[in-house]
Amino acid sequence: MIPDRETNPLSQTFFHLHLVSDATGETLTAVARAAAVQYASARPIEHVYPLVRTQRQLDRVISEIEGNPGIVLFTIVNSDLTARLETKCREFGVPCVSVLAPVLDVFRSYLGVELTPRVGAQHTLDAAYFQRIDALNFTMVHDDGQLQEDVEDADIVLVGISRTSKTPTSIYLANRGFKTLNVPLVPNIPIDPLVLNAVKPLVVGLIASPERIVQIRENRLLALNADTGTDYVDRTNVSQEIAASRRLFMERGWPMIDVTRRSIEETAAGIIALHTERRQSGRISNET
Repeated sequence: MIPDRETNPLSQTFFHLHLVSDATGETLTAVARAAAVQYASARPIEHVYPLVRTQRQLDRVISEIEGNPGIVLFTIVNSDLTARLETKCREFGVPCVSVLAPVLDVFRSYLGVELTPRVGAQHTLDAAYFQRIDALNFTMVHDDGQLQEDVEDADIVLVGISRTSKTPTSIYLANRGFKTLNVPLVPNIPIDPLVLNAVKPLVVGLIASPERIVQIRENRLLALNADTGTDYVDRTNVSQEIAASRRLFMERGWPMIDVTRRSIEETAAGIIALHTERRQSGRISNET
């Protein structure tokens, strides 16, 4: 289900959205949600059908579509299955779109070659796949300042005070194939010299507004039924933590990213851009 939007739920309309894929459906779901989120007054009721590869499986999907008419988006390689799905959707009077067809047409036109259909080809167990698994394993065991002596084995190091989204950003980067180590900045505890003097990895400082940090920390303490009257959520202390982290990042020449209004995906995209820039030219702007 698409997350709630900043609009009155009572004013929203609902519609059925059928996502039919012969693979995992990840690509299809991402495209559908990217489109649906642009319509704040309408919310989709998602019906996701992964691994649809036989006529029998498709028949069950078609029955669901007939019972709950709505938009149908699909990524199916088999031409017979595609033709049957499109025919049935025309009979039901519902829109049916292959989300990859326009892209494949552009590739075919530009490359001048015919495609070779491969179901789920993007999930092939190739070297890149195992690189992502290796990166994820590395990142998980180097979370929250663990095993900092391995810093030179990392591709990226994230540094920041508590609640600057270091861990989720690290995991996202790992899923993109980057071995990521994250280091928390704790008041009155010096950062490890190995991290300060790291040469191989890109070191990025994460910062956020005091208001945002206090809000997240308070929510965290409330979830743990812990005392909220501590320095941990004191705005003055938080502001000092942020200022100290900024000074550190400036002194070390580490680029900074303000995560206050950024999603994890946007933060990771900025870090990947910095990594690419560093690899290509060795020059990184000081703040993003």
